[in-house]
Amino acid sequence: MSTSTRSPVWQGSFSQTGDSRVSRGRPDWTDAVFFLLLALGAGFALTRYSQAMDYYEKLILCGTVPVLAWLGWLWRPLRRLMLACALATGLALLLYQNDLGRADEVFWLKYLFSSQSAILWMSMLFILATACYWIGIVSPTAAWLGTALTWGAVFAGVTGLLVRWREGHLMGPDLGHIPVSNLYEVFVLFALMTALFYLYYERKYATRALGGFVLLVISSAMVFLLWYAFTRDAGQIQPLVPALKSWWMKLHVPANFIGYGTFSLAAMVGFAYLVKQHGETASWRKLVPLFVLGVLLCAEPMVFRSEGLSATWMIYGGVSVVIVSAILLARRRIAQALPPLEVLDDIMYRAIAVGFAFFTVATVLGALWAADAWGAYWQWDPKETWALIVWLNYAAWLHMRLLKGLRGTMAAYWALIGLLITGFAFLGVNMFLSGLHSYGEL
Repeated sequence: MSTSTRSPVWQGSFSQTGDSRVSRGRPDWTDAVFFLLLALGAGFALTRYSQAMDYYEKLILCGTVPVLAWLGWLWRPLRRLMLACALATGLALLLYQNDLGRADEVFWLKYLFSSQSAILWMSMLFILATACYWIGIVSPTAAWLGTALTWGAVFAGVTGLLVRWREGHLMGPDLGHIPVSNLYEVFVLFALMTALFYLYYERKYATRALGGFVLLVISSAMVFLLWYAFTRDAGQIQPLVPALKSWWMKLHVPANFIGYGTFSLAAMVGFAYLVKQHGETASWRKLVPLFVLGVLLCAEPMVFRSEGLSATWMIYGGVSVVIVSAILLARRRIAQALPPLEVLDDIMYRAIAVGFAFFTVATVLGALWAADAWGAYWQWDPKETWALIVWLNYAAWLHMRLLKGLRGTMAAYWALIGLLITGFAFLGVNMFLSGLHSYGEL
C-alpha cells in the first residue's frame, strides 16, 4: 500500500518524531516567571479560601503548581492558555462581587463570563471549528480558522469550569465543589481533554487534516451537552451526594477523562487511517465494514435514552449517517490531505498509550476512593465492571502492538470498536445499569 501521498500544507515540515515547533529546550526565565505566577496563585487560594479546603485538598493544590509548570514547559501554548483563563476567571469573579445574582444583571457575565454562558460559547465554537476543519480540506485558510476556533472553545470551556467552581461556593458553603461531579460537567471535561490532546498532536505533527475527524466526536458531545442542558436544566449546580464529598474526586475524575478523551481521539485517528487507506483504492466492498461501524457509532447516542427515541436523536442519527457517507464518498480527496499511514498509526498508538496510563491510574484511585467511601476496593458494580472491560480492551490492544506488532487496518478497526465500548462505559452504564455510580442518570 503506497503511503507517499502528502499534502502541500505540511509536506517538508514533518518528521516521524514530530514537528520541531514543540521541541523542548532548557527552562528559561519565562518558565521561572510562570512557576512564580502559579505559586502566587496557589498562595492566594490557600490564604483566601483555606476554610473551604481540607488538608489533602491543600496538598493537591500545592502539587498542581510544579505539574502545571512542567506542562507549560513541555508545551508552551499551554502557558498562554492557562494565563488567559486565569485572567478571564479573575475578571468574572471581580464582576460577581460575591453576589451570584449579578449573573443576570451584568452584561459581561450574562453573555460571556458566567459559567453557563462560557460553556455555551465553548459548544458553538467547537461546532464551528468542526465545519472549518472540513472546509480546510480544500482551503488551508479555513483549517487555520478551525485551529483558532478550537483554542477559543478550550479557553471558553476552561474558564466556564473555573467560574462554575466559584459559583458553587457563592451559592452556599456546602454547595461549592470541583465541577466534575455530574454528567453535564464531565461532558465539558471530556471535550476539553480531547481537544487539548488533539491540538498538541496537531502542532507536533504539523497537520490540520485530522481536525475534522477528531472534532466530530467533540461536536457530538456538544450536541448531547446542549440537549441535556436545555431539556433537563442540567446546567444548574447541585449539592454533592455524600459519597462524592471527597478529595479523591479531584484526582480520579480528571485522570479518568484524560483516558476517555485520548481513547476517543485514537478512534477518530483510526477512522482517518481507514479513510486514507481506502481512498487509495476503488473497492466499495472493502468500505462496507467501515460504513457499518460508522453507523453504529452514529446510532450509539440514540440508545442512551430511558424514554425511547425522540425527534432530536433521530435527526442527530440521520445527519451523522449522512456525514459518514459523505466522508466515504469524498475519501480520495480527503486521503490526499491526510498524513501518511505511518504517521496516523503512530498518533493512534501514542494516544492509546497515554490514555491507558491515565485510565490505569484513575482505576487505582477509584479503588482507593471506593475503600474510603464504601469500605471495599472492588464490588463488581456495573461501572467498575465496564471500567475493567475498557481497561482490558486497551491492555490487549497495547499487548498486541508491542509484542505482536499490531499495525494498520486491524489496529484502526480495533480503536474504533474501542470507542463503542468506551461510550457504553461512559454513558450506557449510567442509563441502563443502576449501581453505586449512578450519579449521571437522564
